[in-house]
Amino acid sequence: MECKGFLFDLDGTLVDSLPAVERAWINWAKRRGINPQDVLDFIHGKQAITSLRHFMPGESEEAIQQEFLLLEQVEAQDTDGVTALPGAAALLERLNRLDISWAIVTSGSIPVATARRNAGGLPQPEVFITAEQVKHGKPQPDAYLLGAERLGLAPQDCVVVEDAAAGILSGLAAGCQVIAVNAPADAPKLDQVDLLLTSLEQIAVSKTEQGAAISLVA
Repeated sequence: MECKGFLFDLDGTLVDSLPAVERAWINWAKRRGINPQDVLDFIHGKQAITSLRHFMPGESEEAIQQEFLLLEQVEAQDTDGVTALPGAAALLERLNRLDISWAIVTSGSIPVATARRNAGGLPQPEVFITAEQVKHGKPQPDAYLLGAERLGLAPQDCVVVEDAAAGILSGLAAGCQVIAVNAPADAPKLDQVDLLLTSLEQIAVSKTEQGAAISLVA
């Protein structure tokens, strides 16, 4: 498998932020009188504003924005238990050493995504696509299309690395190659991804004349 650049999702792909994500949303659901499990089943891989609009039908955009700002503050401040996933830091550092382009493309906002990347001790990406920069979040292709554009690459020359169903659909819709890591077994279109992994430690990356070659570690 070959590519010229990588587009990494953040939460669940590079960092394990699940405890922090679920704490914030469970507390929000309880405060709103909504079944927390219904909220948890919906949110993963999506922009917070998308989830809030879903669970606040009929409410004003002003009210939704107010809830978003409160939730963003909570999520940016609570990084307890947020850690880099196995192989993530080593892979990004190797890409930097080999001078292979990569970006982080997240549904999170700048404050939340920055806090979690820092908590995971991951290298700073040259290109960091966050919720503020795209009109339509995952599963729409906008975020990954913008990531490829900012790297100066065609989408088909990029590999999207994702864990969430919404992100996998986004990468496929953008026309990128897709590696799914720890994706739900019932995620749609898993048969269309290029590689299915349980950990980033399962792949090795080497430099080629065209860009990068990705191989499975025996």
